[in-house]
This record gives sequence, C-alpha cells and structure tokens, in this order.
Amino acid sequence: MITRPTFLKSTILISISILIYILGLLPSLIQKYYSTGIYPYISSSLRFISSIFPFAIGDMVYALLIGFVLYKTFRFYKNRKSLHRKHRILIPLQILNFFLILYIIFKMVWGLNYSRPSVSEELGIGNEKYTVKELVLLGDYFVKKTNALKLKLPKTPIYSINDLEVNSTKAYNLMEQKNALFTYKNPCLKAVLNSWIISKVGIEGYYAPLTGEANMNMNLPDFVKPYVSCHEIAHQLGISYEDEANLLGYLTARNSPDLNYQYSANYEMLRYILFEIRMKSPDDYKILHDKLSAGVLADFKTEKEFWRKYNGEMFGYMDAAFDSFLKLNNQKKGIDSYQDIVIWLWNIHKKELAAFN
Repeated sequence: MITRPTFLKSTILISISILIYILGLLPSLIQKYYSTGIYPYISSSLRFISSIFPFAIGDMVYALLIGFVLYKTFRFYKNRKSLHRKHRILIPLQILNFFLILYIIFKMVWGLNYSRPSVSEELGIGNEKYTVKELVLLGDYFVKKTNALKLKLPKTPIYSINDLEVNSTKAYNLMEQKNALFTYKNPCLKAVLNSWIISKVGIEGYYAPLTGEANMNMNLPDFVKPYVSCHEIAHQLGISYEDEANLLGYLTARNSPDLNYQYSANYEMLRYILFEIRMKSPDDYKILHDKLSAGVLADFKTEKEFWRKYNGEMFGYMDAAFDSFLKLNNQKKGIDSYQDIVIWLWNIHKKELAAFN
C-alpha cells in the first residue's frame, strides 16, 4: 500500500517524459510553440530572478542537488540492514521519480531547444561544403583579418564580469536590429563561483538551465573573454548546440564596434579553421601558421600555457565525457560538431573570398 502513491507518481512522470520525448521529434512544432513561443518568456523570467543575486546561484543549486544525492546515498547505506522487502520496490521508484523530475524540468526550461531546426537556416546561411583549397583560402583570409585587428588594438583591457555583461548586451542589441533571433532581455552574465575548478576541468564557460545564468570562467585570458561571453549568451537565447552558439557568438562579437570584441571573434574562429586545415593539409597549415603576426602568436602561446597550467591530463577525460553528453542530446557527431562552424564561416565569407582571391 505504501508504494501506491509513489507508483502513481512514477506513472504520471513517465507519461509526461514520453510526451516530451515525442514532442522533441517534431522540430517545426518545437520552433513555433516552444523556442520562439514560450521559451523566451521562461528564459527572460529566469534571468530576471537570477540577476537579483550578484553570484552564480546555479552553481549553488547544482551543489545542493549533488549534496542531496550524496545525503540520500549515505542514509541508504547506513540504514540498509533495517530495510524491509517493500523498500526493494519503493526506493528504486523514488530514485526514478527524482531523475524524471529533473529531466522534465531540464527539458521544459531549456532542453527542448535541442529539437529546434538549425539556426543556420533561420539566418539564411548555407551548408555548402568547401574543398581543401577553399578551406586554405578561408584560413588565409582569417589570418590576415586577425593580424590586422591585432595591430589596431592598443592593449587588451582587463575585463570584469560587469564589463562583459554590458558590452556583450550592447553587441546583441546591435544584432537584434538585423534579426530578432538576437533579442536579449534581462541580461544575466555571472562569474563562476570557483574558477580554479572550472579551469582544471577545461571549461571556458557554461549555461545553467535551471537558473538561466550564463557563467564565465574569469580566469581565462582577457582576449578570449568577449567571444566566450557572446557564446554563452547564445545558449541563454535557446541555442543549445555548441556549433550554433559558436555561430551566434561570432556574428555578435564581430559586429560589435569594439575592436577587442572583433579580434576575440576572429581569433577564436581562426583556431577552428587552423585546426581543420591541420587535419586536412598539414603543409598548408604550416604556411598559414608562419603568416601569423607576433602578437597573434603570443596570444596563442598565452592561451596554450593557460590550459597547460590548469588542465593537464584532466582535459582528455572531460573531452570524452562532454562528447558522450552531446551524443546523448542528438548531436551524433559529438564534439566534432564544433567544426560545423567552419562550414558556416565558408558560406558566410565565400563572396568576400572570391574578391579576396
């Protein structure tokens, strides 16, 4: 008798979860009624509430959840000898209900965005594949662009989290004039509570779905922070996939009148392009690498040393874990999907490249 309410609760939660899963198979429906329907209100409301607090409450929520799970595990272990036969059914049902509730909340406050159509379609960006020759041409374009921007910069400012929130919001407001997809109300950008741990596991920033916060690793070199902040804000706007958040982050930062934002965007995209060229044509990679200015090379060195200082071998483990997470969320290519940004960069700039060549 004692398990009946729990069993009924499990039945209801399973039914809701199945319904959510089925809805996720209908991208156009999700786009119309969720991603551009109720989600902007959910996201904006969460950001409004979270912005009241000067610290990342999402970190605290996750810490409490982990603490709750550890507490329940400890209690179960401590009382295991006094458990009755009915608990063999009751406890698994309670565990199931707990994770089903988390799943439903996650999907409702953000996760259904994984099922929306690609934002590249919404932005009218094609998916035409490039040849190796075209990829190298794209790389040469970004090398020259990044070198030129670096020369124009007086000195990279030391950013506070407030600086990034204000400047990145302005950049999104400018992009909103071109496309409503970039509409960003009630800004909420936070510094993570413990940058040392986040740096140790190789994370630049992350979105906290339960609280609507975009969280920044403020230990990062300052020249990458503008782009990373724009990337994380893209997640707040319902852009779930990493490659698509890269796209919005790039378009927003490069459109900013702030040269530091432009440089940060081009620097980050250059990394992706050079990585792709290194895999496909090592000889061309070496030629392009030799074209990088001393200032850009110094930034590459600074970033490399930063990750070497904090990250070590843990980065490989986190890379594998993140790859599995992406695949679980229908991103079948896993972390390789980051490189889709290179395809979009080619399609964005191919007309310029024709003249550039």
